[in-house]
Amino acid sequence: MTNRYSPSWIPERRPRPRQTEIGDRRRLAVMLAMSLGSFAIGTTEFVSMGLLNTIAEDFQISENEAGVIISAYALGVVVGAPLITVFTGLMPRRRLLLLLMGAFLIGNVISVFAATYETLIISRFIAGLPHGAYFSVAALSAASMAPVTERGRAVAFITMGLAVATVIGVPAAEALGSAMGWPAAYALVAVFALITIIMLWYLMPHMVSMKPTRPRTEIGALGRSQVWFTLAIGTVGSGGMFAIYTYISWTMTEGAGLDPDLLWLVLMTYGVGSVAGNWFGGRLADRNLEWGVLLALIMIAIILTIFYFTSTHPVAGTITFGFCGFFGTCLAPTLQVRLMDVAHDAQTLAAALNHAALNMANAAGAAIGGAVIAAGFSYSAPALAGVVLALIAIVIWIPAYLLRRRSAERAVA
Repeated sequence: MTNRYSPSWIPERRPRPRQTEIGDRRRLAVMLAMSLGSFAIGTTEFVSMGLLNTIAEDFQISENEAGVIISAYALGVVVGAPLITVFTGLMPRRRLLLLLMGAFLIGNVISVFAATYETLIISRFIAGLPHGAYFSVAALSAASMAPVTERGRAVAFITMGLAVATVIGVPAAEALGSAMGWPAAYALVAVFALITIIMLWYLMPHMVSMKPTRPRTEIGALGRSQVWFTLAIGTVGSGGMFAIYTYISWTMTEGAGLDPDLLWLVLMTYGVGSVAGNWFGGRLADRNLEWGVLLALIMIAIILTIFYFTSTHPVAGTITFGFCGFFGTCLAPTLQVRLMDVAHDAQTLAAALNHAALNMANAAGAAIGGAVIAAGFSYSAPALAGVVLALIAIVIWIPAYLLRRRSAERAVA
């Protein structure tokens, strides 16, 4: 059938189905497309850490100055997540996801051609802007399409792309960047982003079950104490993981004596742990949300303590680093679902703020780790700073849990 205003040889555009009209197979395809976007974002977020020493040599800067590149991306997430989600609440979710991935593509293309340290910092900030909003909209879209009892697993499916990136995307991009120069790593990410845009264009339905929200509704999340508690837990509790990951190339090569050509294996081990941890975190969220958060924080403190002692040995350090990926990643799905529960009608902003919090942890962890190393301590020392951060997060969890339980008891009474 053709449109009477178009030439007869141009077929009429096939309308996109509504989310209520698609079957399980189409829903899985849509979630895979959104997860590929998460894969691209995860690759660009973490590959910079593995290439920091190469970038530092290219621009003739110190380790601490190189860490600013990580902080610039994280700052983009922190700035973009709340602003984008608050002012795009009325935009159809399908269109918003396409625009967000388009902006992400642009930021990485600029990174490829960055000729100066300052330009690279700006391009990483731009690439980080859509990060939080993309994860928020994608996670909520997946949860909206899934049965109520499987929300945690649906959210984990989207963040699985981030975890898989640490297994495949990051090592591949790091190897490519080491062989052909660090810009090649960002070029690979740009290709992933372009494929995601194409897949979303053809597969993403109209998300009619997701109600549009106005800026005032979204901002209302900021007035809920449980939202702030959850964000604080994520920001502080995850900081230690980024403190060790940011400087892992120096920790394993200079501290443990690992051959630099084998660094990809270290990153892949972390990635395997992240994939398993993401799966485990999704099930924790569905089974026992509050105690799942506490379990993750306790294990982060324990594994970082162990890493401090094993990071001077290449094999033991690599294995322990994999467990760091497991327990660090299993925290994310539980916090994401907790924010969706406590934010009520302002779920989009709350979900985006979860990734803003994690990237604040990224920036803070990189800064804390850099400060510890700059103070003359070993490359293993940032792990102990991470232990302290995990313990502080546990202290924050206690009143958050007690107040929420009290509110639930009052509601029942």
